[in-house]
Amino acid sequence: MAKKILVVDDDPDLVEATTMILKSKNYDVIAAYGGVEGLAKAKSEKPNLIVLDVMMPDKDGYRVCREMKADPVLSEIPILLLTAVVSHISTTRYTHQMGMETEADDYMDKPVEPAELVKRIEALLSRE
Repeated sequence: MAKKILVVDDDPDLVEATTMILKSKNYDVIAAYGGVEGLAKAKSEKPNLIVLDVMMPDKDGYRVCREMKADPVLSEIPILLLTAVVSHISTTRYTHQMGMETEADDYMDKPVEPAELVKRIEALLSRE
């Protein structure tokens, strides 16, 4: 049975591109376009891994990550944070340190190379 990955990002183009990459590697992909929707889908779908954007308007990825890691049902799901924080450091309230303080299992800066994204996802899934 294919592993299920939840992709949470408010950028539809990034969600679509990431979905195509992951489907080409035979993963089942669920999309969510914001933190609130992502949290709800994590609870209903119980994915094997979550790719989570940080900068989202409704609920940022840091908050979503903290809530998931505090939830006994979701806490064991690996979370890979994807963010453009580094390239927006002077124009955003988010910091790289904030990402390091979450309980995320891995952290990647955007833009991501598809091969590196898949490599990181496979590494996280192999720890299950």
